[in-house]
Amino acid sequence: MKEYPHKEPKIDDISALEPEATYSYADYLRWSFEERVELIKGKLFRMSPAPRRGHQEISSSIALELLSFLKGKSCKAYYAPFDVRFPNQPNDSDAQTFTVVQPDICVICDHSKLDDAGCKGAPDLIVEILSPSTASKDLNEKYQLYEEHGVREYWVVYPGEAVLEIYELQEGKYVSTGKFVKEDIVTSSVLPGLEIKLSEVFEEVD
Repeated sequence: MKEYPHKEPKIDDISALEPEATYSYADYLRWSFEERVELIKGKLFRMSPAPRRGHQEISSSIALELLSFLKGKSCKAYYAPFDVRFPNQPNDSDAQTFTVVQPDICVICDHSKLDDAGCKGAPDLIVEILSPSTASKDLNEKYQLYEEHGVREYWVVYPGEAVLEIYELQEGKYVSTGKFVKEDIVTSSVLPGLEIKLSEVFEEVD
């Protein structure tokens, strides 16, 4: 007689997890608690609570610029919450995938990476807006992750300083192409023709 496959139970309380354990995307799919988390190489990272208003305004402004620019083009822009999985091999199963993150904004040009769950593989461009609780992760673990998996362009926004720094992947390593301030217009090597006025992005930042 064929044994009936039992589904793993859902976990609805984050305190039931072991902080030092290694988890996969298959585990992640079983979690039904309200707290937002990310997995980086199997390690659990809590995300910040509801972002501050300034964070949301900056995120919305950049997202709207990207969505408007990409209208009618092949690349697509998405904003959090949107799962991006980074398998080590393209055909890795959920149980073999140990990294899933939720970038503030990402742009994907290869539609084969898109599925109903989000994105499987490296986006072409990622934007992260720093907050006090996530700055270290965004500047260290995520920086290394995006570099390692070949995210072609990584934008890091410093809301308090009204600064946007762009890293481009060159020969497998990130190189900063500059820190841009309110008076600047930023462009993208990944999206030729894109121009974003930072005076509008940082309009509410004193």
